[in-house]
Amino acid sequence: MSGHSKWHNIQKTKGAADAKRAQAFTKIAREMIVAVKEGGSGDPRANSKLAAVITKAKAANMPNDNIKRTIEKALGSGNTDNFEKITYEGYGPSGIAVIIETMTDNRNRTAGEVRHLFDKYGGQMGVANCVSWSFDRKGVIVIDNEDEELDEDTVMMDALDSGAADFEPDEGCFTVYTAEDDITAVADALTAKGYTLDSAEVEMLPQNGYITLTDPDQIKNMQKMLDLLEDNDDVQNIWHNWEGADE
Repeated sequence: MSGHSKWHNIQKTKGAADAKRAQAFTKIAREMIVAVKEGGSGDPRANSKLAAVITKAKAANMPNDNIKRTIEKALGSGNTDNFEKITYEGYGPSGIAVIIETMTDNRNRTAGEVRHLFDKYGGQMGVANCVSWSFDRKGVIVIDNEDEELDEDTVMMDALDSGAADFEPDEGCFTVYTAEDDITAVADALTAKGYTLDSAEVEMLPQNGYITLTDPDQIKNMQKMLDLLEDNDDVQNIWHNWEGADE
């Protein structure tokens, strides 16, 4: 799974601006509301979808009060939020595979905006499953090791003991892979062992690795397209197989 550190391109790192952090919390809250409605419960023990979103929220340092208020809002009889999950797929410059997960209250608006960005920056929006067939859904947990104080063998053993399926050291962090349904249990176990998690969520990982672009214009267009998609309030997650994304 070498190269997966490139998934960081849409994550909020420690030095992120307050506006970016607020935007991240807003998107997580929207995801939490949908998880409560779909799962029919505000109790993460009875709602695996909600449990996974709470794990993601905690790894993003979303305050517990925010999490509690969001769940209470979702359960409230006066809550009129009506978001639906829609996934768009397509190709960026040079055929880079792109998957865009959205939550929207206006599918026509969101589809138009996503299509516009594909077209403007040299890509093409495709049909359902045109690229997702070549990705796998896995739990991905990133453990902070910015100060390089953690022992690789110890972290690996702790991760495997916690139920991880795979482990990969990287610069400034360790990446732990799990089955999709195991991410909450593994993340909780690692947190209980004292590890600081940079992120923890279910990801779409390319089966055949990552592609490097060499043309400067294609690189510029690909990065600009991803940046503008990230800034779109309806876009929850972006997965792709480009190795050159900024972290």
